[in-house]
Amino acid sequence: MDTGYSSRRDFVVQGGAAFTGLSLLHAPFLAQAFPSRKGEEVVPWLDQPPDNPAPDEVRNLLRWEDLDSWVTPSDQFFAVNHYDWPVIDGETWTLEIGGLVRRPMTLTLSELTARPRRETVFTLECSGNHGFPWFIGGIGTASWAGTPLAPILEEAQVLEDGREVIFFGSDAGEEEVREIKMPQHFARSMSLTDAMSPDNLLCYEMNRAPLPQPNGFPVRLIAPGWYGIANVKWLKRIEVRDSRFMGRFMARDYVTVREERLDGETAWIESSVGRALLKSVPAKVTRSNGRYQIVGAAWGAPIAAAEVRIDGGPWVRATIDRSEQAEFAWTLWSLDWTDASPGEHAITSRATDAAGNVQPAMDDPRIANKQTYWESNGQVTRRIRVT
Repeated sequence: MDTGYSSRRDFVVQGGAAFTGLSLLHAPFLAQAFPSRKGEEVVPWLDQPPDNPAPDEVRNLLRWEDLDSWVTPSDQFFAVNHYDWPVIDGETWTLEIGGLVRRPMTLTLSELTARPRRETVFTLECSGNHGFPWFIGGIGTASWAGTPLAPILEEAQVLEDGREVIFFGSDAGEEEVREIKMPQHFARSMSLTDAMSPDNLLCYEMNRAPLPQPNGFPVRLIAPGWYGIANVKWLKRIEVRDSRFMGRFMARDYVTVREERLDGETAWIESSVGRALLKSVPAKVTRSNGRYQIVGAAWGAPIAAAEVRIDGGPWVRATIDRSEQAEFAWTLWSLDWTDASPGEHAITSRATDAAGNVQPAMDDPRIANKQTYWESNGQVTRRIRVT
């Protein structure tokens, strides 16, 4: 599980103040998910997730009932580690660009921040989100800023046989492969074509303040449209090679295993987690003067529609909030639940993207035949009691 959180050291304790400052810079970031109604209260879900069993590795999971803004405050943004939580001095940090390049480079933080700045709003989701009963809040949306990666690779002049770009983090641990123990840094790679996307950033700001330490200070990769695992934190080296990187987090972990039928025979297909998939969730139900409203979010692709089903009934089209949108950010939606009756109810949502793809049901072969918990984008059902 990945994503994301010294700064310049004091930012960790100033995260809330930084977000307040952000609201002055760009007030729409604090827009409510939907206009609140006088006296509105949140009706708690009955199926609350179990307590986080790994608080040292997973922090700040989103509590969906608390969703009230399009952008997640930095001090509430979830974070996951795989080895340690490195604390890095931004004054001495450097980023190496090497491997199959004609002009190797070493950049300091000040040199990186002096380059052209670009900002993007991106919903970052861990590919293990909804893969465990307790892990249903591994997601958040932030404004990420940095300098585009592609021009730096162009300046480094990738050689003709360079095909894969590996991103190494400062976080490190020991791995054992065939009884060989070796120290390794966290690393993920993508093809040169994918790495050259103009959307990719060497990111040093989150919500217009320095990256919090658990989210990758001083610099991380932000690859909009990819699951969190690809967005490598605490970057220290970028290396171009002529073949695919096959480290733990590409070839052995974060691998989806799916059973498929090919020519009447069972085939087990293994694929490395990559781009984010179409998904939606019912976030919360609110009540005001006896009237109920269902609020949710959809992401993973340009969203054309969001629908809600109550107790296995017909799908009903929700209203999409178009006031706050970005290409790689979640879309918020709502539905007035006009016929809510007393008792327990099951609420399910599904999203449809601009290409007509529909979020799969849990019994869809894409989900039912998946044997690992990564890339769990099946329709989410929550339970609630109306009084």
